[in-house]
Amino acid sequence: MESEVIFRPKWHSAFRLFIFMMFCSFRVAKAEITCRSCQPGNKWRSQELLLKFDTSEYPTGLKREVYGDGAVRSAAAGAESRRLRCAAGSAECAPDIRVESAEQKLQRSAEKQDAGGSGGGGGESKFAKTKVSNVQTSGEQKTRAGTTRCRRSSDEDHGDVQSREPGEDARPAGGRRRVTRSDSRWRGAGPRQEEQKLNSSTFALTGDSSHNQAMVHWSGHNSSVILMLTKLFDFNLNSVTESSLWRSTDYGATYQKLNDKVGSKTILSYLYVSPNNKRKIMLLTDPEVESSLLISSDEGATYQKYRLSFYILSLLFHPEQEDWILAYSHDQKLYSSVEFGRRWQVVHERVAPNRFYWSKMGLDKEPGLIHLEASVSEGQALYVTCKLQNCTDANKGKPFPGYIDPNSLVVQDEYVFVQVSTAGRPIYYVSAKRDVFTPMKLPKYTLPKDLHVISTDENRVVAAVQEWNQNETYNLYVSDTSGVYYTLALENVVSSMGHEGNVMVDLYEVAGIKGMFLANKKTDNQVKTHITYNRGRDWSLLQAPSKDLKGNSIHCVLPYCSLHLHLHVSANPYTSGNIASRDTAPGIIVASGSIGSELTSSNVSVFVASDAGNTWRQIFNEEYALLYLDQGGALVAIRHTPLPIRHLWLSFDEGRQWNKYSFTNTPLFVDGVLGEPGEETLIMTIFGHVSHRSEWQLVKIDFRSIFNRRCTEADYQTWHLHNQGEPCLMGVKRIYRKLKPTSRCVMGKTYSVSMTSGPCDCTEADFECDYGYERRTNGKCTPAFWFHPSTMSRSCTTGMTFLNSTGYRKVVSNNCTAGVSVQYKAKREQCPIQAPKGLHLVTKEGTLTATLGTNITFLVFLEEGDGARTSITLDFGDGHALTYSNVSSIEDGIKHIYKAVGIYRVTATGENSLGSESATLYLHVTCQLEYIHLSAPFVAVRNKEVNLTAVLWPSQVGTVTYIWWIGNSTEPVITLEGSVACTFPREGVSTVTVQVSAGNTILQDRKHIAVHEYFRSHLLAFSSNLDDHNPDVAEWRLDVSRVIKNALIQATGVGEDQLLVTLLPGLPTAAEFFLLPDKLLTEGKAEKSSARLDQLSEVLLSALNQNLVQFTLRPGVQVTVYAAHLSAAPLVDTSENHSGSAMLMLLSVAVVGLAVFVIYKFKRKIPGLNVYAQMQNEKEQEMMSPADPTEGTASSQRELVHSLEDLDSELNSRPRGCMKPHVHVKFSTELPTYVV
Repeated sequence: MESEVIFRPKWHSAFRLFIFMMFCSFRVAKAEITCRSCQPGNKWRSQELLLKFDTSEYPTGLKREVYGDGAVRSAAAGAESRRLRCAAGSAECAPDIRVESAEQKLQRSAEKQDAGGSGGGGGESKFAKTKVSNVQTSGEQKTRAGTTRCRRSSDEDHGDVQSREPGEDARPAGGRRRVTRSDSRWRGAGPRQEEQKLNSSTFALTGDSSHNQAMVHWSGHNSSVILMLTKLFDFNLNSVTESSLWRSTDYGATYQKLNDKVGSKTILSYLYVSPNNKRKIMLLTDPEVESSLLISSDEGATYQKYRLSFYILSLLFHPEQEDWILAYSHDQKLYSSVEFGRRWQVVHERVAPNRFYWSKMGLDKEPGLIHLEASVSEGQALYVTCKLQNCTDANKGKPFPGYIDPNSLVVQDEYVFVQVSTAGRPIYYVSAKRDVFTPMKLPKYTLPKDLHVISTDENRVVAAVQEWNQNETYNLYVSDTSGVYYTLALENVVSSMGHEGNVMVDLYEVAGIKGMFLANKKTDNQVKTHITYNRGRDWSLLQAPSKDLKGNSIHCVLPYCSLHLHLHVSANPYTSGNIASRDTAPGIIVASGSIGSELTSSNVSVFVASDAGNTWRQIFNEEYALLYLDQGGALVAIRHTPLPIRHLWLSFDEGRQWNKYSFTNTPLFVDGVLGEPGEETLIMTIFGHVSHRSEWQLVKIDFRSIFNRRCTEADYQTWHLHNQGEPCLMGVKRIYRKLKPTSRCVMGKTYSVSMTSGPCDCTEADFECDYGYERRTNGKCTPAFWFHPSTMSRSCTTGMTFLNSTGYRKVVSNNCTAGVSVQYKAKREQCPIQAPKGLHLVTKEGTLTATLGTNITFLVFLEEGDGARTSITLDFGDGHALTYSNVSSIEDGIKHIYKAVGIYRVTATGENSLGSESATLYLHVTCQLEYIHLSAPFVAVRNKEVNLTAVLWPSQVGTVTYIWWIGNSTEPVITLEGSVACTFPREGVSTVTVQVSAGNTILQDRKHIAVHEYFRSHLLAFSSNLDDHNPDVAEWRLDVSRVIKNALIQATGVGEDQLLVTLLPGLPTAAEFFLLPDKLLTEGKAEKSSARLDQLSEVLLSALNQNLVQFTLRPGVQVTVYAAHLSAAPLVDTSENHSGSAMLMLLSVAVVGLAVFVIYKFKRKIPGLNVYAQMQNEKEQEMMSPADPTEGTASSQRELVHSLEDLDSELNSRPRGCMKPHVHVKFSTELPTYVV
């Protein structure tokens, strides 16, 4: 049995009451989409109602905030808001039996009201964003202790019609009482009649007047037990400070307080009920005090407490096993219990919130299988299947090969959906009946910006797609049974943004009538309501009522004027625009809307249809909340009002006449209504208060007293379903048995909907356009300009047959027979014999890049041709090729691993006896660029060319682009080479920045170069003990460089501003000093400046040669600094005059050095040439002739050869490609750190 809930807002400026309907919410996989109707099948809804109100005058100091349309609500935060995950329209309302702490909120009414306000609603949600979402899951019990964001019309979905209730005796300013037309109609013109009363009783929850939250569960199913948990949530402390548990065993007439049975000091926060056994109750304590579960197996009469080691955020009950539960914790761990929460074990870590599902019988191999999405990294996740009690790596399954987008897994009925983004565009995959995943085929140029799965019932998928040219509307697409091929059903369906940022699509599935939907479509900036009886094959406007409430004729002619209905279900349950229908009352639809050329929010009235939307009647000219009683045999209407009320209205003839009844002697501020669970719904509890400081008042109403007998067969009549006179809908004629409008009797629990049907001959209306076809203005389906019908036969094998589409396919669940079926259904034909045509070659990931050393999967398929007789040859472009006998043998793809970075021309060739076809793909195999450094001289001579080199690690990463920013230039220099030459025309400090772009990685390095007219430099060496303490890190080199500079200054007296020292990376430890001219003494005197630098250089070299420069590294470690023999400064002669002998000597040294370099270069191993050239360029740009050019001797040449040998040995020891260097290789590519 199920409960029924109605909400009514009260706009009080001081106190706010929030009611949360703890019904089953069907799993919504994406926070952006909601279906307004989504027919639920046999889904269970928990009978829970959560009420909250703001007691800001109380000492707890509850916070308030302005929300939505200006209403004031409590600001739930902290520990409480962490628990409030699932609200109407939130992404956490999941399919399956998922119970999560979630609330809808209603303001508590009081004497001083702001009649112009409206209630605010909706719990806060931390979880958001997926691309594939579902709203409805048919054939499976799915529940969450929260509200449904997928508003499906069903008998279980009570309280859909939620509207305002004007006060019974409200008097506007001026003292005049406003009498509405409906008041006049109800009262009539005769004398006042004796007031009719309902059988009711009132119970006050004594001692709970300060409690501002309440949760209610009505067991139902022949049970009279009601549980109610009230709490005091302190918003200053962000925690629950008090709680009370109440239990009734007489349908709510009286309640017993159970605090002693659960522990007088125990603070309870949430209440859960097993959907498969309503006798099993679970209470969760406030984790701020203790983390425990209290479990009852006797409908809450007694409890046992169990400690928890984790904090529960949401629960998912198994659809069949009453003791199996999944729990999601605050640290993203998924736990399981097979003992109804008495024991728990970890199933998996790093699970995406609300992306876990129970297996489905008949589809999954094991009943205890769990489908879940595991987070791998930011932007990557995996679809994993796991055994309930044994989720080890060996037992995990990965149904989808590769990574998926985060928060995209949806397991719904027989379908599984995932999303994979490639090159910035999402690709949606679907698996039907747990088969292989296939990309969803939308019309070619749909180009979706957003896609959401609306429903998957009746073995087909309904998807809402926002296309590239849409902003506020969505197009509805319907699939075939495979869920792969989609055709357009309705364009420009209105969408709106929900309270939590989720997209709401105005689509409503009418309960009890298969194939009937209502949708709001935007045409020429006007929103109009359309109806379909054949699952979106045909849509039409609604015919407006012929008369208004006073009996006056309404002149409304189609298509210029029609009836429009509000179909949206807001996160705020107190706004108008709700619609209701029930499986047990087929054909009866109650909704609010307006009459005219478009849907408006003003002049909203309530309408009812008794014949499935063919004709409509206006029943109220204001918004009302309506409740179905006795399986639709009676309707209850309660007006919204800011004042206390004590009346409601009943109709026994499908809303034609209404009777007024009182339900209490004392007017009550109504906060919510909870109907008796189940189909009968003859007992109702109204929650409210008589004043803003009173305790909870629970009014139990028993409607059984107004019925004097049980219905007999004579009270029923037959009703023929039709669409404006057409009896054949969805291929059958349906005849229902329903209660006569004149009968006033109780149908009771034994009543069931009776329907007989007969087949109809197929007509063109029973067929929709097939994939690739579009309906023209004449109603015919013809191929779209981008579609080639022959492509559908590409899987054909010669000698076999295939179904060749006629452009039509029968609407899913349509049961028509004969007629034009032969003309429209697909024709079976022989597979054609033809040469291969339309050969395609792609990577499985859809990219043109791959990482070195990883498996790359190539997919090859034919558009046309005999795949079984066409051989495929795939040349990978690296000297390897494979040949396969037919296309079908490579359906899973061809894997290959590349061993070197580069751009490869991959060619696929298909060939049979009639011809051949080729396809080419250029694949970039890359390696991840880890870091770069800019090799540049620290000091440069003005107007002398210097080389700048970007050194990469690894050295080979694929195609690389270099962006150079030199000096103050506003435009970069872009090259494909890692070196550039430049000059600096001005003295001073210039900045050089290089950015290296490799694939999706961009790294940069920056260096500062001191530019002078003259300078001198020389290499330094050290005693060997320094190497033992050299960690080869930049910070150490910087500190030691500073120490060396101070030692040189102390030993020689050189000015601090004229000396620069840098310690070079690598081992053995080496350094270099630079002497700069003193601008104050030598400005404008080039010869004097040069001579002065020569003198200082001699002084420094003399001190170094005499071992006068020493420093203490640490106690006991004394380091001596020497002058090395080879300078690493630039090869620049800064003197003005050159003698012939000097030039000759310099030339001879250069020639000999060049010869040695060339000979040595050719003897080296080829793979190191690129790295060597980079390092050699780095050294060449830093070489400089000594002060006296004649110092170049054979000894220095031998030292040069020796240094090259060492350099080669060092480079060959360095791994290439994507490999990391070994820890014992002390090679550094850092640029020297200079101390000025």
